[in-house]
Amino acid sequence: MASSMQNNRVSPPGYCVCCRTCNMWCWRAFKWLPVLLIVSIVTWSYYAYVIQLCIFTIESTVQQCIYLVLYHILLIMFAWSYWRTIFADIKPIPEKYKLPEAELEKLLSAETEDAQRTILENFAKDLPIVTRTMSGSVRYCNRCVLVKPDRAHHCSICSRCVLKMDHHCPWVNNCVCFHNYKFFMLFLGYALLYCLFIMSTCLPYFIRFWKMYQEYKHAHCDNLFDIGTFSKQCMDILNGDFGMSGSAGRYHIVFAFFVALMFAISLGSLFGYHCYLVAHNRTTLEAFRAPMFRGGADKNGFSMGAYNNFKEVFGNSPNKWVVPVFTSVEMAHETERWRLCPRRGRTVPQIV
Repeated sequence: MASSMQNNRVSPPGYCVCCRTCNMWCWRAFKWLPVLLIVSIVTWSYYAYVIQLCIFTIESTVQQCIYLVLYHILLIMFAWSYWRTIFADIKPIPEKYKLPEAELEKLLSAETEDAQRTILENFAKDLPIVTRTMSGSVRYCNRCVLVKPDRAHHCSICSRCVLKMDHHCPWVNNCVCFHNYKFFMLFLGYALLYCLFIMSTCLPYFIRFWKMYQEYKHAHCDNLFDIGTFSKQCMDILNGDFGMSGSAGRYHIVFAFFVALMFAISLGSLFGYHCYLVAHNRTTLEAFRAPMFRGGADKNGFSMGAYNNFKEVFGNSPNKWVVPVFTSVEMAHETERWRLCPRRGRTVPQIV
């Protein structure tokens, strides 16, 4: 354990600063590729839905207006939530959790694990923490040189400890944690509604195009096209909506339906899973490994009932629950608002 307390990362001989800087910027650019992919898909879906479906395909002006208004409302809320999730201000761990130089020197010079544990216990005795490691020690990060607050974890991609870390999401190029978990939930919810809306409004036209394609195949128009002759039925079909003039738009609409269906299935399962986590006040990390307390592991150690768990993420103002503005209740390890829970005989966060 003594050696693990030190964080000496020595670069290989001859590894120049220029190469390290170049690698760093390449890595940063690479991490934005999933976000650019999502933005590209949404941009294309805007063209397919607004231009090809609403403007070129739908004939009713009233239907066009209704579809366009609802679509843009969902798009704005979806994009707003996505933006806030990506660019949320992930605040650092408070300074009081960081070891002073004197304590760090004593920790590094300690020769036994028991001595290191004693130093950390003495430093953390006044900190509002109740979780421990599997061995019962104070949770310490040797990279950030700090005692980890409850539910905080070190993100190897961001190279920092993060409060109430859920996971690092490549699709938002950010850690999903206390500071943007509400935005992430709204992003999933609005993205799911966005896909379901596109699916439901494209479905009648997908069925219509499918029926026209079946008529085209039934009339053997494809075979007649190869030999350069057409029947009257084929000419009527080609001169109608199935003709070349509408083929590009038709394929955009059909493809938009299938893309929306694919993403809706994925988003539905992910959103449902995170709704379950919110209701039980767990993170993805805690769902796989229950947090450890002095009395042992407890998967429901932070649960305060489904409603209070929901308010911890979405806040106390119902009129702001569906808006991507920060309203999450501050965690106990930040505000030191604690109460004693007689049932478990330990302290848990309090909603105020």
